[in-house]
Amino acid sequence: MSNAATPPIDSKVFRSVFGHLPTGVVIVTGKGPSDEPLGITIGSFASISLDPPLAGFFIGRASRTWPLIAARGAFTANVLNAEQAELCWRFAKDATDGSRFSGIQVAASGNGSPVLPGAVATIDCTVQATHTLGDHDLVVGAVTGVQVRNTSQPSMVFYKGKTGDARIES
Repeated sequence: MSNAATPPIDSKVFRSVFGHLPTGVVIVTGKGPSDEPLGITIGSFASISLDPPLAGFFIGRASRTWPLIAARGAFTANVLNAEQAELCWRFAKDATDGSRFSGIQVAASGNGSPVLPGAVATIDCTVQATHTLGDHDLVVGAVTGVQVRNTSQPSMVFYKGKTGDARIES
């Protein structure tokens, strides 16, 4: 075994390599301290456990939006459909004033978080744990409700810096 230091990995190369791995796209929504709707695009949402039902995602530690949602202790993952690229990019910008919801008619999930129109599915969670890992936090949510909402469109995926769909042709 070598004790040689691991050479640094260029962040652009790192990002490029991982860009070859398609990821699902969700917008995590919740409410802020004044009941304002908040949301942020996430490309790392995943099932963690079936028993108990847990889901999670990674969020950059510099996010200003996530701490406001986390303070309430509940969030909803809105699984985007392949035609919702505009929403994906709108919610990818870090804003805490609710402006990302301008012109959008939202419903409320079982935990009171915003549900975006056209979402394929929603997953309601309460924040169970947060773990700091490098420049991101791993948020683990206890799943409190799930609902398929729109089966007319395939889910969105992010691949090589672009959005697309998750259709699998057989």
